[in-house]
Amino acid sequence: MIRFEGVSKIFSTDVVLKNINWEIKKGEKVGLIGSNGAGKSTQFKILIGEEDETSGKIIKEGNPEIAHLKQELDCNLNSSVREELESSFKDIQIVTIKLLEIEKKMKSLDVKKHPNELEKLVNQLAIYQAKFEALGGYKMQSDVEKILPELGFSFEDADKLVGNFSGGWQMKVALGKIILQKPDLLLLDEPTNHLDLDTIFWLEEYLSSLKIAIIIISHDRYFLDKLCKKIIYVDRGISETYNGNYSFFVEQKTLNEESQNKAYQLQQKEIAMQKKYIDRFRASATRSSQAKSREKQLKNISKIEAPIANSKSPAFKFPDCPRSGKSVLNIKNLSHSYENKILFLDVNFKVFSGEKIAILGPNGCGKSTLLKIIMKRVSPEIGEVNFGKHNIITSYYEQNQAEALSSEEKVIDLICMKSPDWSQKKVRTFLGGFGFQKETVFKYIKQLSGGEKARLALALMIMNPSNFLLLDEPTNHLDLQSKENLELAIKNYKGSLLIVSHDRYFISKVANRIIEIKDSKLFSYDGNYEYFLEKK
Repeated sequence: MIRFEGVSKIFSTDVVLKNINWEIKKGEKVGLIGSNGAGKSTQFKILIGEEDETSGKIIKEGNPEIAHLKQELDCNLNSSVREELESSFKDIQIVTIKLLEIEKKMKSLDVKKHPNELEKLVNQLAIYQAKFEALGGYKMQSDVEKILPELGFSFEDADKLVGNFSGGWQMKVALGKIILQKPDLLLLDEPTNHLDLDTIFWLEEYLSSLKIAIIIISHDRYFLDKLCKKIIYVDRGISETYNGNYSFFVEQKTLNEESQNKAYQLQQKEIAMQKKYIDRFRASATRSSQAKSREKQLKNISKIEAPIANSKSPAFKFPDCPRSGKSVLNIKNLSHSYENKILFLDVNFKVFSGEKIAILGPNGCGKSTLLKIIMKRVSPEIGEVNFGKHNIITSYYEQNQAEALSSEEKVIDLICMKSPDWSQKKVRTFLGGFGFQKETVFKYIKQLSGGEKARLALALMIMNPSNFLLLDEPTNHLDLQSKENLELAIKNYKGSLLIVSHDRYFISKVANRIIEIKDSKLFSYDGNYEYFLEKK
């Protein structure tokens, strides 16, 4: 359907794409992955015509219709769900307005004074009615009513304002508008951001049922695994295609790197041996011809390229901290409400040393509120929240902690201010572990990208040693490599952990117990995420 051939994109300050080669066939579902700033969104912009490629070419077979679901949803919150879905039929709406104008003129026309005018209007009416029918105007209402239950809306919901629904439901409206346009190719940019697990499950099933081609930019590895049968990996402006899901990509990429490294090392060893022989016998009366022959062979050898060193990515560990006692947290008979909604009703909950607990539940069920109650940021209406009696030291990462970073200071100055006794070398080494190397440590905080702010927020949190971590959506804005490094740091962390996250792959890697919030109660599953799914 579409093929990129040697595509590059050069901005005045940066080379974003160097050599992009990939294709997508009809009905294929493809994951487009790479670190933040790798040029994934730039490829989307080129596809929809917002940017032009600097060189190379893009071949489109049969002029496919391309639709783009952006991260910032295109919805009018003051329209009803039905009106918003109908707004996707732009051509039909233009013709409808014209028909209404003609009908209005006919009603107010004085036929006796303007006998010829009526004939003109009748002819115009016939032309626009034919256009209305050709565009499928009579089908529009039935198409909208057909898609409503597919999106999870009832017919009563259709007349409610879009603004009355949560972000997840607004995403469904935006997606419905695009599907009604019957595109050949759907581009999705981080579609699972800020969705709860139930909506993500729905989205997976819905996209799986669509017969159209889809390209997905996502850091949600479970989502990529479930949907995609092809992965396009972009690194340093160059693309590689892997014919399998995300797990296959990870496995194959590792094998390819190991194989290339082994072949390179063997060839380098062989070249060194041949050079040694040539240098030794070049001037020999009996072996000089052999030496010259080997030198000629060496010049013509097809050299294996040195493996590209992995991009520098944030790698860090949590600092050592004194161990806590066995009991870390005890919540007794907790009841709490928010804006007339009961979040918790007579809840009892304990955390013991070494437990790494993921808290799951739909948006608005009280996950973040529970962490705030534990951290004494919110006072519970009823019940007790007590930390263990022996040596509990907490660290708390709030959901919007990264977005809140907007000071006028430079990154390095902020860390120096927080740790005045640290040497310059220690500060630089510490920041290097979070991906701030060389000149990037002198960036102003307000100029940082979402991913950079997320890494800096994590750095600030772990500067002070703790043995009880409370993390609220810590992987938001992190690229795949940063997530993997955070997973490794948590695996090696000796303390206890409470984590709120919608990242199922992340949860499956770090949690050894799952707590589900449902109907104002807490349900405990003493196992990892796969165990939780099995029991559910």
